[in-house]
Amino acid sequence: MEPVTGFAELGVPDALVRLLTSQGVTAPFPIQSATLPDSLAGRDVLGQGRTGSGKTLAFALPLVARLAASPKEPMRGRPRALVLVPTRELATQVAAVIEPLAAAFRMSTVTVFGGVGHGAQRKAFHSGVEIVVACPGRLLDHMQAGDVNLDRVEITVLDEADHMADQGFLPTVKKILDKTPASGQRMLFSATLAGGVDTIVSRYLHDPVSHAAGVEAPVLLEHRVLVVDEGERVNEIARMALQGRVVVFTRTKHRAKQLARKLEAAGVGAVDMHGNLSQNARERNLAAFSDGTATAMVATDIAARGIHVDDVALVVHADPPIEHKAYTHRSGRTARAGAAGQVVTIATLDQVAEVRMLLRKAGVSATWEGIPVRAGEQTASAAVSPRSSTRSSAPRSGGRPRSQARHGGRGR
Repeated sequence: MEPVTGFAELGVPDALVRLLTSQGVTAPFPIQSATLPDSLAGRDVLGQGRTGSGKTLAFALPLVARLAASPKEPMRGRPRALVLVPTRELATQVAAVIEPLAAAFRMSTVTVFGGVGHGAQRKAFHSGVEIVVACPGRLLDHMQAGDVNLDRVEITVLDEADHMADQGFLPTVKKILDKTPASGQRMLFSATLAGGVDTIVSRYLHDPVSHAAGVEAPVLLEHRVLVVDEGERVNEIARMALQGRVVVFTRTKHRAKQLARKLEAAGVGAVDMHGNLSQNARERNLAAFSDGTATAMVATDIAARGIHVDDVALVVHADPPIEHKAYTHRSGRTARAGAAGQVVTIATLDQVAEVRMLLRKAGVSATWEGIPVRAGEQTASAAVSPRSSTRSSAPRSGGRPRSQARHGGRGR
């Protein structure tokens, strides 16, 4: 049996294949190859894959293809498809993938999230929008206000369900799913089934087909711990940020804002990302980081979830996270879609035991650098660089030269 090499062989309609080709997307990622035959056939699908494995396109294609295969007149406040996501940024990015696909069949899409007024979203519902990409809280607000009824939803997708669980959204998610037809197709994508995600699967997915493509795939990710004096923490981060695009994590909103300012003072183009920012400021800062105007984004854990930016070579934990799950989620901002990356945790001597426990719980083996911390601990005096030999010897973006076929989207 010959291996599947393109989207057409997986059953994607010609119109969508042509659109993908025009975008330079011709070779599907493993999660797409694994799930598309089942999702296009209308099966409920449980897809497990790490961040950047191509999950967005894996559900966007069957969602649009199946709606287009049975066209119906739009109805006021009664959409046909629903995608639930944990963050505003992810809602915007998922919609950016779905919108051109849907537009090819003259179907409309709306993003629904907090931090902005209700008016434009309400107007979209009343106009008969067909595809809704929403954060759970704001969607429930619209449901309770009578702006939208989910009784006509044919396809429901839960994206990054583990993140929704981490943020305490699952009770709201259940209220929403209870209002969708039990006969509809449901797809759930998550890195893990922990934190109550498994109860969502058992309650709302019917005889789902499970796929875990990409979960066990080798990740070209190098973990380092740099032990420094407290006074050198900012200088070390600035030095690394001057060498390439970097996402820097802090524990608090105040520290994110403060550190971004200090990096700017050190000559680094930096933006902050945290819950105190307005939606306009969040979008402006994300755009600056995405287009390279800023090379460093300083973010809190919650604010950065769902942010997908290509070519992030380095993640820096300016403050070690409290939980190992946060370490994993933070680190997922790099080494996306087959690319290489580095994760550096900055620690002082009094944080060494904490970091050692954190890495053990996360199942991570790291190289220790800077101030020697223990006899026999692996140390190095060389500076940490996001352009190490590990990165330079690794293939770029899934192992393809620039001239070769592009895989299934920008971590889509």
